[in-house]
Amino acid sequence: MRHIVIAAGLIASLGLPAAAQSRKDLSLDVRQYITVDAPVVALTHVRVMDGTGAAPVDDQTIVIEGNLITSVGPAGSAKVPAGAKVIDLTGHTVIPGLVGMHDHIHYSAAGWRNINLSYSSPRLYLASGVTTIRTAGSLVPYEDMNVKHSIDRGESPGPRMHLSGPYISGPHSPLPVMAELDSPEEARRVVRYWAEEGATWFKAYTTIRRAEMKAAIDEAHRLGLKVTGHLCSIGYREAVELGFDNLEHGLFVNTEYDPDKKPDLCPTGSVPKLIDLDLNSAPVKATFQALIEHHIAMTSTLPVLEALVPNRPPELDPRMLEAMYPAVKEGYLKARDLMAKNPNAGLSEGLLKKAMAYEFAFYKAGGMLAAGVDNTGNGGALAGLGDQRNFELFIEMGLTPVQALQVMSANGAKVLGVYDKLGSVTSGKLADLVVIKGNPAVTPRDIRNVTLVFKDGLGYDSAKLLASVKGIVGLR
Repeated sequence: MRHIVIAAGLIASLGLPAAAQSRKDLSLDVRQYITVDAPVVALTHVRVMDGTGAAPVDDQTIVIEGNLITSVGPAGSAKVPAGAKVIDLTGHTVIPGLVGMHDHIHYSAAGWRNINLSYSSPRLYLASGVTTIRTAGSLVPYEDMNVKHSIDRGESPGPRMHLSGPYISGPHSPLPVMAELDSPEEARRVVRYWAEEGATWFKAYTTIRRAEMKAAIDEAHRLGLKVTGHLCSIGYREAVELGFDNLEHGLFVNTEYDPDKKPDLCPTGSVPKLIDLDLNSAPVKATFQALIEHHIAMTSTLPVLEALVPNRPPELDPRMLEAMYPAVKEGYLKARDLMAKNPNAGLSEGLLKKAMAYEFAFYKAGGMLAAGVDNTGNGGALAGLGDQRNFELFIEMGLTPVQALQVMSANGAKVLGVYDKLGSVTSGKLADLVVIKGNPAVTPRDIRNVTLVFKDGLGYDSAKLLASVKGIVGLR
């Protein structure tokens, strides 16, 4: 019986409906944001960045029937079905819905508490073009599950959600809501329990030990589930040996380069030492080789790191400040001002550049890089808006816009095992599409100019979704 329950949970967790939801099946709360709802839709004269790594193609027509993309091709020769709703998108670009691989429902900010934002986070993600997320650790797992179920039933707007169980850590974990595993038996039991509840991923945290981690991974894999980690007590090459499927945050949490690292212990003061790390050194090359050979993806979360650097980002996104609850905005701006006056209070620009160079080197070596926002830290990386910022940071890092988009869409879908269903603008896939005014392939900042977000073939008004969370991020 247990395995039947788990299998049912796995199917439900994908959030991939067999047929398109029509507007009449959705709640009033969802319908108020939908501006495109027709059995057949043709997006004409649009530039397509398809997420596969192919170059952008101008003057295309995308036909959507129900919840599927049924054709993509030159506007001049496209066959638009009779009766289709035709939308002329001259001057616009269509990209696939973004796949956020480290996209929490919860949020934290300087001087503020950790809080689940079950109202504002899903709306921010969808408004920003993030149509699929993995929660990558949960503070309140049942609330996350209820949010997902509400979205899947059409009761509230939001992205597809792949659920993680609670954070699994070792003794003396950073937060009291984490599962502190003290034996391999306990690790297996915790994984079994949350697997039955519907989690399909687990996220290990900083103080977990190898024995408990190995037991948790083995049990997850036995049940067909996967494990990622924000590590410290375990280095990346140790993580490969243990069988991790994914690793979060890149350089700053890989303590294997610290000469003072002790087994199963999280060292202090490792990050400042990384400024002198030679990215062409044998240890770094060995890390990359191990990850690549074992098909372990690395999730980049540059926006949350950037927010810890004085005077970064150089210009604040006004949408972010408008969305913040007033007390949250005050705390964030105060923290930003303090860092500007005392640069030693945050990360240095050099360390941020080193982290970016590490991820770029991994990508160039053939590694699978994915992306997420991690809307925690000092509050400067908001759900959705921070995902868009990731696109800009990837280009600053050295990726081309086409490569950055592939990382943020197709790669995430591949890690989640749903690339056959979504992650690119491809005929036969779900119509999860983002309409952008402008050309992010030439002007990366245009990634912020989202006008419409299609999920399951229904077009959501981005501006209306953003307006619905004005002044409440951090509150609800």
